[in-house]
Amino acid sequence: MVFPIVLFGSPVLKQKAQFISPETHPNLADLVASMFETMYNAEGVGLAAPQVGLGIRLFVVDNRREESEEGEKIDNIEEGIKKVFINPEILTEEGAEKPYTEGCLSIPNIRESVTRKSVIRIRYQDENWQTHEETFTGFNARVIQHEYDHVEGILFIDHISAFRRTLIKTKLIQIAQGKARASYRTTLQK
Repeated sequence: MVFPIVLFGSPVLKQKAQFISPETHPNLADLVASMFETMYNAEGVGLAAPQVGLGIRLFVVDNRREESEEGEKIDNIEEGIKKVFINPEILTEEGAEKPYTEGCLSIPNIRESVTRKSVIRIRYQDENWQTHEETFTGFNARVIQHEYDHVEGILFIDHISAFRRTLIKTKLIQIAQGKARASYRTTLQK
């Protein structure tokens, strides 16, 4: 099932998400499948549960194919990942800080340069409730940090300067009023 993407201005995007368990989410497989389907439908590389209106600590990533900043398709199959992250906790962020132009399905048609650390260590559970602790680098680390921010109630625009936020303020207001245009279904929750 394809969910509508929750837009900027919806309170769930600014709230810290809750931990989950097999008891609270017995139909996890269906939710995960729907999140991947929703992400693919919107042509994203990651999707967090708050972006579909659920205040839980869950996100999915599949960045094996990505588009360059010039708009051409590039294959990341050898470097990319397809994973489910449940109850994630970033343990460390280190390495060089690198800028990259990010966008977000919940903030359509806005892209801004965000600087993030290049190496992260994260503990999480997979879709079978198995606990993992892994290190990710480069683009994988960036996508994970972006989605992790969502379960912490942080948006990528929270990482940009006040000056840049002022420049996009009108667009953000329009999105928060439900006037966003996207190629996928969206919703504004109050």
